[in-house]
Amino acid sequence: MKAQKYQHFEEFWPYYVGEHANPLTRKLHFWGTHNLIFWVMLALIRRSPKLLVFAVVSAYAFAWFGHFFVEKNKPATLDYPVYSTLGELRMYLKTWQGKMDVEVAKYVPHV
Repeated sequence: MKAQKYQHFEEFWPYYVGEHANPLTRKLHFWGTHNLIFWVMLALIRRSPKLLVFAVVSAYAFAWFGHFFVEKNKPATLDYPVYSTLGELRMYLKTWQGKMDVEVAKYVPHV
C-alpha cells in the first residue's frame, strides 16, 4: 500500500494493518514491543539511561527486520511516527486479545 496523508488515526489504522499483513511481521512486532516493555521497566528500576536506549533499539530491530526482510516494505514510523506508535500499541493489545487476525481479514481481504 502507498502511504498518503492521514488526518486521523482511525483513517491510518487500515493502512497500518495492511503494512503488517504477514503473520511473521506481526509476531516480530509483538515480541519487539514485549521486549521494549521489559527493558523499559528494568531501565526505570535501575535508573539506567543505557538500558532505556537498548530498549528502543532492540524493539526497532525486531520490527524493522520484519519490514525489510519479511514484509519487504518501508516502516510506517518513518512517515507517521505518532500514528505508527499508536498503531503498534493497538496491534500489540489486539494480538494479546487474539483479535489481530480479524483486523487483518477486515482490512486486507486478500491475505
